Amino acid sequence: MSTGRAGHVARSTIRPHSETSRRAPIRTFLHTADGISIDSVYDRGAAVYDAGRPSSRDLVFVIAHGFTGDVDRPHVRRIASAFARYGAVVTFSFRGHGASGGRSTVGDREVLDLAAAVQWARSFGHARVATVGFSMGGSVVLRHAALHPPGGWGRDERDEREGREGRTEAHTAAHTDAVVSVSAPARWYYRGTAPMRRLHWLVTRPEGRLVGRYGLRTRIHHREWSPVPLSPVEAVPRIAPRPLLIVHGDRDGYFPLDHPRMLATAAGDQGELWLEPGMGHAEHAATDELLARIGDWAVSRPG
Repeated sequence: MSTGRAGHVARSTIRPHSETSRRAPIRTFLHTADGISIDSVYDRGAAVYDAGRPSSRDLVFVIAHGFTGDVDRPHVRRIASAFARYGAVVTFSFRGHGASGGRSTVGDREVLDLAAAVQWARSFGHARVATVGFSMGGSVVLRHAALHPPGGWGRDERDEREGREGRTEAHTAAHTDAVVSVSAPARWYYRGTAPMRRLHWLVTRPEGRLVGRYGLRTRIHHREWSPVPLSPVEAVPRIAPRPLLIVHGDRDGYFPLDHPRMLATAAGDQGELWLEPGMGHAEHAATDELLARIGDWAVSRPG
């Protein structure tokens, strides 16, 4: 058996889902359309009825973590374990996070990371993919869904903004069938809360990026966005007719309630909004009960 970096199983050794009988997770490095290596883990899940809660053999969750998370963080593993009761699960580290290559663009080119993870998830034979994103990952799942429509050609966002074709066949396997966005912003450059002002310092200042690299295991790109990517609220109307769930806590310290409400308004009848009493921000604030409700919601959505 060949092995990849850090002892992970190389992509050439991955077996299709139907040939995988063991429950041990499969770990590999994927490669994005722009050549970044992405540390990724596949867990086929329970695929049985567990404690009265239905799971689905045809469903795979692809989890998009928040800024400064990675596939080995305990809070990311907890999320993966919760959804493994309802289907298979793919987790991965965004670029610049953990063992993945490249540098974080804080939600811009991360759409390519998610696309690679979704394609990999589909390679195991699952009929349905549900993307679930938290905070930064919540904005990425919205934009990814907008740029990768089912049954059609996806487009690279920069090509779209600049009027170029730039479409590739690989996009056709990267669409999602349902989208869950938790604690996501609606618009870019928001600085209205103290945590977001601290985050902007971390991203925009050289000393902040040093803190990110050595204190938070997150390598942040020094370049500003060019062009500015499609905002989450601009992306949401393009997701229909696929089901969309927007989840936000009423005690979120990063993004106040006008953000989820803007997203829900943009989604119209195709979106569902859950405002969670007492909930803070993203993965750390998501209770087991909330994750169970999200799992039930994803299982019950039509393919």
